[in-house]
Amino acid sequence: MVNQLTNENSDVSRPVITKWTRGQHAQDKLMRMIFVGSAALVSAIIFSIIIFVGMQGIKTFQGVSPLEFFFSTDWTPGQNKFGAFPFIYSTLLMTLVAVVLSVPLALSGALFMAKIAPKWMREIMRPATDLFVGIPSVVYGLIGMTVIVPALGKFAGGIGYGILPAAIILAIMILPTILSISEDAIRSLPGRLEEASLALGATRWQTMWRVLLPAARPGILTGIILGMGRAIGETMAVFMVIGNSPQMPKSLLDSTTVLTTAIVKDMGNTSYGSTWNNALYMMALLLLIISLVLILVIRIVAKRSEVK
Repeated sequence: MVNQLTNENSDVSRPVITKWTRGQHAQDKLMRMIFVGSAALVSAIIFSIIIFVGMQGIKTFQGVSPLEFFFSTDWTPGQNKFGAFPFIYSTLLMTLVAVVLSVPLALSGALFMAKIAPKWMREIMRPATDLFVGIPSVVYGLIGMTVIVPALGKFAGGIGYGILPAAIILAIMILPTILSISEDAIRSLPGRLEEASLALGATRWQTMWRVLLPAARPGILTGIILGMGRAIGETMAVFMVIGNSPQMPKSLLDSTTVLTTAIVKDMGNTSYGSTWNNALYMMALLLLIISLVLILVIRIVAKRSEVK
């Protein structure tokens, strides 16, 4: 009798389980197709952009030699001279100065929030730092024009526009990114590292400087590289404070132009397919290549941290 009931129960439940399993498999298959299709679509869009910008940019060298484009300092489109070296140099210099200004503050803030600040203070400061990410870049540019540029002009005796005010604005803009990622990297370290350092007689500051920061180096480098990527690609805030003169800067307070602002400033004045227009596409291709290189560096850093 018991065996008969068991068999009946198993016969009744088996079709339900089979039906549910088949439905779940069909749903999983549909979701997998949606995810794969979405990934393929995103990849196709990205590669299409790269190919389109690259094909247009390469056409620059039909009328301008690569040597002139990359190493000449004469940007005079009216005379068919397209030397982009001042823009490339100013872009790299501005990014370097911004990182130099931002990294010490970001690391100090990350150490304070991760190891020194009490919990209630950290819960207030973390959302406050993240709030800076949501501020539009035009607001940073407006503050730079009305506060930083006049202050630098009064202090240095010039007009105040140049790489330095743009780097100061960018340092503030990338600060939350570097700080947040660095804090997460420090907080994710195992507690035994700090305990072992303190047990060996190191002070709290020696532990943070000589143990925690080197151990969190992969995450900190990732934050710095992401900050550099944003600094290189920023346009509006830089456009408002850098001066936009197509010349080689001799100091940090000389008016100049970077790759992004040159594209924005000149794109509306060119006709599609002209050498001038193709040169702007070539600048965009350089920005894409720089971004891809930074992403590859992040991948390498993350891979090495996993191995360790």
